Amino acid sequence: MHLSIVVPCFNEEHGLQRLRDALVEALSGHVRDYEVILVDDGSTDRTLSEARRLSEHDPRFRYVSLSRNFGKEPAMLCGLRHARGHRVALLDADLQHPPRLLPRMLVLLDTGYDQVVARRSRSGERAWRTASSRAYYRLASRWLDVRLQDGAGDFRVLSRRAADALLSLPEHHRFSKGLFAWIGFDTGWVTYRNVPRETGESRWRLADLVDHGIDGLTAFNDKPLRPAIYLGLLVAGLAGVLAALTGAEKRWAAVPLGLGGVQVLMLGVLGEYVGRGYAESRRRPHYLVKETGPVPEPLPGEHRLCTAGLVS
Repeated sequence: MHLSIVVPCFNEEHGLQRLRDALVEALSGHVRDYEVILVDDGSTDRTLSEARRLSEHDPRFRYVSLSRNFGKEPAMLCGLRHARGHRVALLDADLQHPPRLLPRMLVLLDTGYDQVVARRSRSGERAWRTASSRAYYRLASRWLDVRLQDGAGDFRVLSRRAADALLSLPEHHRFSKGLFAWIGFDTGWVTYRNVPRETGESRWRLADLVDHGIDGLTAFNDKPLRPAIYLGLLVAGLAGVLAALTGAEKRWAAVPLGLGGVQVLMLGVLGEYVGRGYAESRRRPHYLVKETGPVPEPLPGEHRLCTAGLVS
């Protein structure tokens, strides 16, 4: 199998046919054989029915349906585990990741890269989101143990070696942007202009973006623990100064106030890491599979399906 295309789907019933048409048009004459793996992440609309229909009419389109909504990261992992191709592409179902870029990315991959990443511009994006994203990436460049590129998301093509490297990583909390950077390997880049969604609305709320950003900051470093120590010393020192400058009757009131603030802050930081360690220790599966479409017999020399991914 030359290429596997992994597409996480959540409530995309109105967009799957457009996605299918765009992929067929983009790959026709460029890719000799490919498969598209639609991962239904517990959709509440007719996404699964649409995936079944596409699979019945075009055997290149397969589907995996998860038992509930586990999130995009587990859905991508599920798709990677079911991918049989020597090259694996990841893209969204809403056509914000233009399929027309795939032939160009595949050509670049075959020049010796193990990852080719499509990096989008931020033209047409809301001002608050552009500003917050740039601020986050500046913060990440200082704090993270891996380097993240602004505008580089999940849209990329991986060699089989890079895909297998990702699958070998055992952690439960998966921050894919960091994992893509952590595995290393030579990486090529393709730049494209920001594309509006073809159907539906973004399901990323501000709270979701903040949570996702915190996941990234805590998944690849323990540096927030060190500032907590420094801040504790600073606040304790300020409390001491305040106590020295105030009268005797107010002096002791400043001490518990300062210490209390430090304790709350440090407990919050420690709790974030302890909670993640607890989640990792439980070793629960990333997802559960409810239904899969028919899987063709692998060709000689083809990468075989990792059956452990069915409940993992």
